[in-house]
Amino acid sequence: MSGTKSGAAAVSPHIPALSMSERRLPALLAVIAGMVDLTGFLTLGNIFTARVTGNLVALAAVVVRGGPVNLAQALAIPVFILTVAVVWLFARTEAARHGALTQRLLLVQFLLLVGVFVFSIVTHPSADPHGLMAGVAVLVAASAMACQNALLHMTIAGAPSTAVMTGNLVSATLSLLDALSPDPATRQAAGPRIEKFLPLLLGFFLGCIVAAAAVSRLGDWAWSLPATLAGLAAALRWTTASD
Repeated sequence: MSGTKSGAAAVSPHIPALSMSERRLPALLAVIAGMVDLTGFLTLGNIFTARVTGNLVALAAVVVRGGPVNLAQALAIPVFILTVAVVWLFARTEAARHGALTQRLLLVQFLLLVGVFVFSIVTHPSADPHGLMAGVAVLVAASAMACQNALLHMTIAGAPSTAVMTGNLVSATLSLLDALSPDPATRQAAGPRIEKFLPLLLGFFLGCIVAAAAVSRLGDWAWSLPATLAGLAAALRWTTASD
């Protein structure tokens, strides 16, 4: 393993080999990211809480064309960065020593999404998607997604993104084309890549579809779905780690 290029080994050298649950974890997290992104987009003023780079595009348009700046949209980016930095510091201390980084970060993601859910039920931020309450919900949701993305980068070597699907779409498309190649070696190499990237695309899209339906029927209660799945991910990881 000395030749690995992943930052995970530098952060937490005690990370164990990937189990079956860990190999399936990115797909589940992609579903959660899709739910969070679309639920936030529909209820919190068209702000991306998982794919935060979308907010950079929106802010750049405002800077060039003029118009009012959505403060929550602007703050989501530095809050995302700050959360990643906090996770990095945490990984280099307590969790790195005890080898429980994945479990703890999944638990933090769960608690943050539960916080968004409870906060939304109490304050109804969707009633004023550009108001203060919506802004608070955006920042907490963005923090949860920052935790998810940092988790993958630091604990699962070579893990693809669960929130930004552009690269995954390119990789899946190229892999599917390779699967049609007349060269047997190329076809064989395409199989693992398809298994790696296609579930993420399908999971993220499924999360978006379910979230859209949930928002239309449940309103702010739609936040219960990603929170529940985040709890399931945390529970499964703790259970498999204790076996």
